[in-house]
Amino acid sequence: MGKSRLHRLCFSFLSLTSSFWRCPLSKRTLIFATVCVLYLVFMVSYVGYSQQHRDRRTDTHKYRHTRGLETSNGAFSYSADLQTGASPVVPTRSNVVYITLRFKRMKPANIRGTIRPKLRRKVRKNKTATSAFTQDRFSTLERDVAQNKRNEKETGDVDYKSLHTIPKSPNNEVGEESEISSIRIYSQQAPQWLSLQDVKAMRFLADAKVWRIREVFREDAPSLLMFEGETREQPPGNRSHAARGSVCTGQCGVINSPVDNSEVFAFHLDRVLGLNRTLPAVSRIFTFLHDGQPCPVVSWDASLYPEGLAAGWTTVRLTWGGYQRSLKQRCWHKNISPKPDSGCSTIHHHEWSKLALFDFLLQIHSRLDQSCCGFKPRQEDQCVVLGHHADCVNQDHIQLANIIHRGHDPRRLVLTNNKGFFDRNEDNLDFRLLEGITELPEQAVSVLRSRRLREKLIQSLFLDQTYWESQGGRQGIDKLIDVIERRANVLLTYINAHGIRVVPVDV
Repeated sequence: MGKSRLHRLCFSFLSLTSSFWRCPLSKRTLIFATVCVLYLVFMVSYVGYSQQHRDRRTDTHKYRHTRGLETSNGAFSYSADLQTGASPVVPTRSNVVYITLRFKRMKPANIRGTIRPKLRRKVRKNKTATSAFTQDRFSTLERDVAQNKRNEKETGDVDYKSLHTIPKSPNNEVGEESEISSIRIYSQQAPQWLSLQDVKAMRFLADAKVWRIREVFREDAPSLLMFEGETREQPPGNRSHAARGSVCTGQCGVINSPVDNSEVFAFHLDRVLGLNRTLPAVSRIFTFLHDGQPCPVVSWDASLYPEGLAAGWTTVRLTWGGYQRSLKQRCWHKNISPKPDSGCSTIHHHEWSKLALFDFLLQIHSRLDQSCCGFKPRQEDQCVVLGHHADCVNQDHIQLANIIHRGHDPRRLVLTNNKGFFDRNEDNLDFRLLEGITELPEQAVSVLRSRRLREKLIQSLFLDQTYWESQGGRQGIDKLIDVIERRANVLLTYINAHGIRVVPVDV
């Protein structure tokens, strides 16, 4: 429409040009002014039409992006129009919700000098150790049983349930596995009551890679479930097959049942009191044993078996009557050799006082009172189940049990199998454990009197993270220490009432 008007004006302009210059000046001025006015009117009308057309396209574009959105009055305008069949109405500015669309982020340009992060390779834990036991354990055990029977016939050595749990890589190295130690020592050094050897043994028992697990049978004694760990001095790759017949070719630990978790508490109590007569023990989780429950692991000490595992450990055979007579003799006191007919054993006199104090706090009756003559046992206690409680009629002939010493050190006791009882009330404590004791070690009693037993036990038990968490954290540990503190108060009262001397012990 605009173009046709333009053509007409151009034609009229050309036709009038010939006669334009023949007209007078006044007429030419009028004609020129008329043409300018018409041109101005044309431009105004053309610009107005273009602006109106552009506004329509803009409103249509906005309506496409806002239909289906909820308006300010809570209704969906476009959805309602579709349901009623009516034509959609363009919403006004008052009830339109405007949204901002976030465009896809473009990849930035490769700027010169930009430092790109290095690609980190994920370290995959080698789970062959677990699968070797869980998936193929039955076939492995069958092969081991057959091999062990042949070994037992040839050498007399028992190697039952021997399992290799750490595989070798193609480079003949042990599979890598990065683990965080469960022994928490955040200061520069461990507590002063723990020696450097104790810390090393705890770290080995808690963190060492398990190379082999085996169950070792003993004559007239429960079997031992042992694990052999990798050490820097003797890695698994350097061990010969001929060494498999021995009990432990490197550094080992004995895995106990989860119900014997008091072994760990007993170890820390022994060190806090300054007795130093127990073997290092920690709590550790083996995913392929006991359904992943924390198990107490005790350090293996070959010096307890100087003649081999088959011969058993070096024990002292004493009856209750002989034990009471040796206390009166004060055997080996001041390094004086006893007379041959005195009835003394190889144990130093002060060792019995350490044993009595330690067993009383934990109420361990399996050594000095295995027949449960000093308290009222429960029907499920071992002494009642095995019928030992009936032997209390003749107490002098009752044998002491688990009195052990190292082969090269017959004067000092080694306290093993420290299964304590925390559920025994103060009115049913076994005071038979203190019978005949007239002296107690000064260092241990001073800790009980200083009222710092709780502080030291918490500081010591905190090192073993697995045991700490298995007992319920600080709340559970406090309950165990509450029991020991109440028994310590009873013991201090007993010391004052019976005039027991507190003496320094140098053994």
